[in-house]
Amino acid sequence: MRVIVIGAGIIGLSTAWYLRRLGAEATIIDPAPAQGASHAAAGMLAPAAEVVWGQSPLYPLMRASAKMYPDFAAEVASAAGADLGFTDAGTLVCAGDRADLQALRELRDAQSRSGFATELVTGSAARRIEPSLAPAVAGAVHIPGDWSIDPRRVSAALLSALSADAVSLVRQRVTELLKDGDATVGVRLADGRRMEADQVIVCAGIAVTEIAGSPELPIREVWGDVLRLRAPAEVAPLLTRVIRGLVNGRSVYLVPRPDGEIVLGASSREDGLSGTPAGAIHRLLADGQRLVPGILDAEITDITTRARPGSPDDLPMIGRIDSGCVVSTGYFRHGILLAPLGGRLGAELAVDAASDWPPDGTLQSVCPQRFTTADTTTHSARSFS
Repeated sequence: MRVIVIGAGIIGLSTAWYLRRLGAEATIIDPAPAQGASHAAAGMLAPAAEVVWGQSPLYPLMRASAKMYPDFAAEVASAAGADLGFTDAGTLVCAGDRADLQALRELRDAQSRSGFATELVTGSAARRIEPSLAPAVAGAVHIPGDWSIDPRRVSAALLSALSADAVSLVRQRVTELLKDGDATVGVRLADGRRMEADQVIVCAGIAVTEIAGSPELPIREVWGDVLRLRAPAEVAPLLTRVIRGLVNGRSVYLVPRPDGEIVLGASSREDGLSGTPAGAIHRLLADGQRLVPGILDAEITDITTRARPGSPDDLPMIGRIDSGCVVSTGYFRHGILLAPLGGRLGAELAVDAASDWPPDGTLQSVCPQRFTTADTTTHSARSFS
């Protein structure tokens, strides 16, 4: 089976990875591979820390994908001969002051009700775990089971492994889905070329709205600004695990890499501004130093601003649109964590692979038609049209 994958972010690359394991011939089309939202991502694989009030349908997806990650990462690393920066040091979710601590307690209650194992510790206990934390940190939730990974390394490894596995990469922009009646049969490129396939999988993030003939999905741009820092050699490593926190009610995170880099993020804006606002960078540094003062001695090595594709309920949209097209987008800030699940699900839907996977309820929760159809339970596992 010939399959075209539109988009070479973490979701498109993971989808192509699973397509090859299912025996399909894959072609990836993207003018700038791995340079979108995946390029900015910090790479926290943290289902418990990602718990947000009112998003309970997302938790089973995060759990299922997190369970897939060790094998997925090991296989990609082995195929590419690469180090993905995969670590299992855990997470501390910190409260900047006592008001933030109350919100943190309520969040921990939500985590516990959702079945996640966490531990509420005092500020002094948090500093014993991570000595670089500020004296003002009022308390923290310790999540020892969380992992993190370097998305830029993952994307590079996937590109390398897929190239070695005879997957073609076309550096062009898709402008249109080609149709034969109601069925998608291929794509038109910006240079005018037509490419035909048995199946097309649209993993184009927010760019799905720019492709003529693509499904009308309620995708919104959620912009984020991320800094990469490097602490002076004499204090490295400044951190040994992921630090997330609330500072005056605002979320902030610091993700250390094994090579000493620290990723500081992330603002969340829906203002349509594609540039990097000075105010966003100021707030990130101010909030970050409230938790870890030592970052102000670090060198800023990179500032990245990208738009994440969000859906109205912040769950991805994965499903069949017509007999020749599957869509996989809308991952919001969970694209890295959900890459194994989303990649496998998109690939299996495209080739109609018989499987007792995914977990019960997954297909209904991510059904693209859920925003226009009152009852999504009638959609079958292999056809959502």
